[in-house]
Amino acid sequence: MRITDEQAQLLALCRIKGASWYFLAREAQRLGVDPLWRGETTELSPEAAATAQLIKEHTNVLDQLAEHARQDAQRAFDAGAHLITVLDQDYPATLRLIFNLPPFLFVKGTLDSDDLRSVAVVGTRQASSDGLRRAARMSRLLCENKVTVVSGLARGIDTAAHTAALEAGGRTIAVVGTGILRCYPAENRALAGQIAEQGAVVSQFWPDASGATYTFPRRNVTMSGIAQGTVVIEASSTSGAKMQARLALEHGKKVFLLRSLTEAQPWAQKYVDTRGALMVDEVDDVVKALSTPDRIQAVDASRAQLSLDFDLLDAGRLG
Repeated sequence: MRITDEQAQLLALCRIKGASWYFLAREAQRLGVDPLWRGETTELSPEAAATAQLIKEHTNVLDQLAEHARQDAQRAFDAGAHLITVLDQDYPATLRLIFNLPPFLFVKGTLDSDDLRSVAVVGTRQASSDGLRRAARMSRLLCENKVTVVSGLARGIDTAAHTAALEAGGRTIAVVGTGILRCYPAENRALAGQIAEQGAVVSQFWPDASGATYTFPRRNVTMSGIAQGTVVIEASSTSGAKMQARLALEHGKKVFLLRSLTEAQPWAQKYVDTRGALMVDEVDDVVKALSTPDRIQAVDASRAQLSLDFDLLDAGRLG
């Protein structure tokens, strides 16, 4: 697999220790990678200033880092994956709308434009039998309504959601907390293969990266961003699913909490009462809140134009 020079340069910048990946993603989609390669930035934030300084300090090794990026992409390609970056038109429009988007994705399978009409179905790894049943029912009914089911390939609710989507003949996306060459948990390797055939497995990490304490929260950020909304099936106050609900609200996404969850968990009732989450009984409550893929594309186009207008205005002031 041959990646473009711009893609290699973006990944090279991501290899600089301490560089903010979220800043690099935001800045690269504004004016491309060339200004960044020179350590120039339009964003006036502490992380922008710190990352620009780091880039300047690593100028002499950038070409070497770009070669490492090409090798990473080749290993992923050899394993059946491909690279998408914020520089590319096929980067998910839903993901572009959040402030902490990943600069690149390695993908096994395909991301379809219809996946913009998607919902994340999440919950605890230690799910009850009722929770597993509710997750499967929600996923099956979402697929029957032509909604792509997003989840995280974890044990429990995630596994039930992916499995039900596959059995319903629908599309499902697994956003994982490891590199695309690894699978966690290992028992879901066959499931990941099925998902890649009927949707996509997506990783925002280097291809051979192992799971770590920081990778799974970052995975939740991306899972929230790539979907229009998040349905929480069953989750305690310390669950990663609760964290994803918070992230989704911060992203301006819809958060749907099952009535059974709000009745059992005080945090869920509080999210409904004070933070704008929606308590739902049926899948129709979720489906009617979703936008069409065309609407998402239009919002992304408006975002890009607004960003360009501000960049040009700033350039004029600086000139």
